[in-house]
Amino acid sequence: MADARLKAVLGHMNNGYQGHMNGHTRFQYTLDNPVLSLEQRQFYEDNGFLVIPRLVSSQFLDACKERFLALCDRRVPWGGITMMKDISLAKNNTVSGERLYNKAQDFVYDEVLFQFCLLPQILDHVECFTGPNIRAMHTMLINKPPDTGSQTSRHPLHQDLHYFPFRPADRIVCAWTAMERITPDNGCLIVLPGTHKGVLHQHDYPDWEKGVNKMYHGVRGYDNHPMVELPMEKGDTVFFHPILIHGSGMNRTNGFRKAISCHYSSADMQYIDIRGTSQENIAKEVEEIAKRRGMELEFQDIWRFRSRLCRGRDPSIPA
Repeated sequence: MADARLKAVLGHMNNGYQGHMNGHTRFQYTLDNPVLSLEQRQFYEDNGFLVIPRLVSSQFLDACKERFLALCDRRVPWGGITMMKDISLAKNNTVSGERLYNKAQDFVYDEVLFQFCLLPQILDHVECFTGPNIRAMHTMLINKPPDTGSQTSRHPLHQDLHYFPFRPADRIVCAWTAMERITPDNGCLIVLPGTHKGVLHQHDYPDWEKGVNKMYHGVRGYDNHPMVELPMEKGDTVFFHPILIHGSGMNRTNGFRKAISCHYSSADMQYIDIRGTSQENIAKEVEEIAKRRGMELEFQDIWRFRSRLCRGRDPSIPA
């Protein structure tokens, strides 16, 4: 079913492709760069995502997995990494290690995991969306655990731009790499093609009976929108736009579903004032968490701390 829906999207793109080219389409979401073909660029323009098969080696991903397990077992210091717990397990004193943590967030200063952000094959593709000066803005290793029956392992439909106080949106892209075979059974990504052409919507916690994980905000009103599941093999990488509505299903297997991701932006991006916007709720939540950790920082300053230059130069720093 998932493959059929993805083929339908691909078929729609191919049918309209010659018309787009004959009409001299002006690309909005991608930049002139020989890494992507015209067909790949047009697919991203139309749909807001693009899967590149086997982009990252198994050996590298295995090293990332081992680092994550070492973090879970506290064999290495966490530093600035936030180790997040699934809500269904957070108060369970009988589990530990890998089973307890569903995410390692902000590994931008970890000497091992940050190497993902610096992979040349990743950055070469990222440059097609951001331009030559690239910052890593948001880093995550996601460890979707086997669902306990509470369905908390799913992730509501959302737009990543909701979390970001920087723009322009079209110069932001996520690189999301499967660390193992990912299927609908263990909770593959679900995307709503074409929604990147819309606007940033109001996000709130969903009304889920058995709770939802911290900061898993979502949008409402899209349950009947055409969706595409993205089953992926180990090393496959999907690049997607920050306004694309996406989420993931629950993990119905007995194993873990791991993926590693980084949101990149042009180093020329500008921070914005989110007061009075739909992003105020997430800003207050993030600032409150930082305050409990002894850091009284504004939302924008927190993101400055979480980011790191990956390629090119930072225009804000004199040459």
